[in-house]
Amino acid sequence: MSNLRHVNAISGRLSLRPPQRRSLEILDRVTEIVPPTRATDLAAAMEIIASEYPGVVDFEREFPSLCFALATGVGKTRLMGAFIAYLKIAHGINNFFVLAPNLTIYNKLIADFTPNTAKYVFKGIAEFAISPPVLTTGETYERQIASGGNLFPTTINIFNIAKISSEVRGGRSPRIRSFREEIGESYFDYLASLPDLVLLMDESHRYRATAGMRAINELKPVLGLELTATPFVESTRGPVAFKNVILDYPLARAMEDGFVKEPAVVTRKDFNPAGKSPEAIQTMKLEDGVRLHESVKVDLETYARENGERIVKPFVLVIARDTTHAAELTRLIRSDAFFEGRYAEKVIQVDSSVKEEETVEKLLTVEQNNNPVEIVIHVNMLKEGWDVTNLYTIIPLRAANARTLIEQSIGRGLRLPYGKRTGVAAVDRLNIVAHDRFQEIVDAANDPKSTIRLKQLVLDEADLSRKTVTVVASPTIMGSLGLQAAPSVDAATASGPVQTPAFTDANDIRVAQLAYDAFRKLAREPDKVPSVSYLSRADVQAQVVREVRSQYQAPQLELDGIAKPAPDMEAVIAATAKLMVERTIDIPRITVMPKGEVKAGFKPFTLDLSGMRYPAPSDELWAKHLRTDQVDIIGLSQGNLLEDRLEDYVVSGLIDFSDIAYDEHADLLYELGGQVARHFLTYLTETDAGQVLSLHQREIARAVHAQMQDHFWKDEAVEYHHEIRQGFSELKETAFTASREAPLDYRVPPADKSNMARYLFGGFTKCLSTVAKFHSDTERKLAVILEREALKWLRPAKGQFQMFYRSGHDHLEYQPDFVAETDDRILMLEPKMATQMKDKDVLAKRDVAIQWCAWASEHARSYGGKPWQYALIPHDAIAENMTLGFLMKQFG
Repeated sequence: MSNLRHVNAISGRLSLRPPQRRSLEILDRVTEIVPPTRATDLAAAMEIIASEYPGVVDFEREFPSLCFALATGVGKTRLMGAFIAYLKIAHGINNFFVLAPNLTIYNKLIADFTPNTAKYVFKGIAEFAISPPVLTTGETYERQIASGGNLFPTTINIFNIAKISSEVRGGRSPRIRSFREEIGESYFDYLASLPDLVLLMDESHRYRATAGMRAINELKPVLGLELTATPFVESTRGPVAFKNVILDYPLARAMEDGFVKEPAVVTRKDFNPAGKSPEAIQTMKLEDGVRLHESVKVDLETYARENGERIVKPFVLVIARDTTHAAELTRLIRSDAFFEGRYAEKVIQVDSSVKEEETVEKLLTVEQNNNPVEIVIHVNMLKEGWDVTNLYTIIPLRAANARTLIEQSIGRGLRLPYGKRTGVAAVDRLNIVAHDRFQEIVDAANDPKSTIRLKQLVLDEADLSRKTVTVVASPTIMGSLGLQAAPSVDAATASGPVQTPAFTDANDIRVAQLAYDAFRKLAREPDKVPSVSYLSRADVQAQVVREVRSQYQAPQLELDGIAKPAPDMEAVIAATAKLMVERTIDIPRITVMPKGEVKAGFKPFTLDLSGMRYPAPSDELWAKHLRTDQVDIIGLSQGNLLEDRLEDYVVSGLIDFSDIAYDEHADLLYELGGQVARHFLTYLTETDAGQVLSLHQREIARAVHAQMQDHFWKDEAVEYHHEIRQGFSELKETAFTASREAPLDYRVPPADKSNMARYLFGGFTKCLSTVAKFHSDTERKLAVILEREALKWLRPAKGQFQMFYRSGHDHLEYQPDFVAETDDRILMLEPKMATQMKDKDVLAKRDVAIQWCAWASEHARSYGGKPWQYALIPHDAIAENMTLGFLMKQFG
């Protein structure tokens, strides 16, 4: 059976990234359908695995062997540790044989599998905390055999395949096959006799066809796991792809998901190589590369000081043609003619006069700030195993096609120094200085076959069979009044108390609806109704009674011509007001307004609609997000068009954005709407174009709005003040995509906490919406605290507050996680990962929220209402035994 609980535990303890976790999930499934034993029928195993993973067409070995192709920088070594931990915990496998392609990676693996080292791969795995696996290496296996220490509970054998390959040249037998008297056989034969040996092959593309690998194949392990960023072998006929790739996570996906740096090709503005000698171009590239390097150094230090991070020392990698060229470059950089000799002691040369492994070993301290090296010159020798994170500038000076430059050169510089993107371009970017090759590299990167652009989406059986529906989390006030036409969650499957409507008679419901609309309208008069509590006042209710009477129409004659008694309007309106007070939190609508005239607007421009090719709609449209795996059910095609003109769909979508005023921008909006309409009419009928615009109105408007931002101008010298536009705002509903399963009880943590966003929760008594979703178990715990201690609370929907914070050049909406009302105040709460508490965006959101709370509190004081308070709470401080008072005292 599946051991998903072990996958969840290991993923959490090792903080696996999504592609690493997906790899572990695949291993879990594979070992479920093909248990790792010596008795495995190879052909049957191939058929079973291929039926679920069609990318696997051949094991290419005499044992089940699968390749996990993960882009450089995603974390293959950590994944190896996760594989070993899983196979040990879930299947009791105790013997592992890890292959490294060269001495550098061999030594790195030994360090990473050694307890108490900086990158120990089993950190957090409780099963290995007391009794860690015993390491056996090419240097220690003989000593361990001699001491009788070869029969440990869990043993990880790490060997260098390059060394084994050198030993088997000429048909010789490797040293590992030498007879050992202590065990009555060779160590190789001992390993081959083990019933649970698993082979892990790091950077397997380097040695797939070597003599050493042919010798290793005779170990006949129960399972082989290959890890590489390049799942193909170079041959005279070109690259030959692996046939056993079960997961492909290419560089393009890693870039899109933010796990590696963004490579950028660098040139001079208006640079033209015509008339310039190769030597002049070379000098220009070197000098510009170093200037760029100096700029990056400042940006890295500034970022580190602003964010309390360690300072990263960047360096430059210069790719020379050959050793003679490398020596010439070294002399140039060390001379006084090159920036007055400032880099004479900061450059090192890597050439073929020493072995590759020894050469790379000298570079292993280049990340340390006390290492003076800032420029490394090499001749295409730095390959796998050189896992530096501070390479920021590459200057290629040798002849190579653009594909080779992209796919080989940048591989060493993709790792991020802080393990994640920072949002600062200079910190997240890898620069390739290529003045004379600029267009060639750009064209190669844009080639659909380029690794930077190549993407794959493989739908497994779970994706195809998963049934989802759109669930609407409605404000509970709607159900209480009986105004919710269709419940968002089936009453038969909803957990928790079922809402009993206050009104069931059709006439009463009609009055309640009219009253509800009238009360909402009064919220727009904050001078008269500054708070929802004012709805209970006699003068306010009297005004609503008059308005409802004027709008209420008695129904037509009922059956048999007998009309029902007229409703008791005063009673229904009073009950409606009472419920609105009980099931609403006073969230004022605060608008920030400029003092005086603002000079701003959008310049006319031509939209780029080349990527907008919606097909004519079918009965139902499903959109699967490639990056998040989210599935959107877009909707059903509509028979009649709702707008008279096609461009009206675009215009009505655009005027929903807060930075677009219809009166000021009408001409531009209709011009842009017309461009969109004309674009769709180039390949759709007018009816189909209307259907597309109707179904995709929001996405199309967002796409147009995004392009408008590039043409926005504003006079920045403007002062602002705030206005209270509404004393309280209607609580908005939220829509989710969820499975058809019943909502879970919020008091009980789900089995798979790593997939919290998948679950819907119910059972609340104080939440102001019918159901809720949480992004983490920490949020669920905070909901438990709020249910216990708050008077009422909610998860605000998008647009509930209309607060905006600055992120780079963009102004983004801030949607706080929780709002709760207590006896003496209203709280805005934001739980956050402890490691993210100092992130720029987190602090920017905090600042706008604190300002908003100050304005809301000022408004509350004007009528004796409750003040607002904001709290940014680290996730590890939230536990169910904590009180709101303690959390607010600590973090409010």
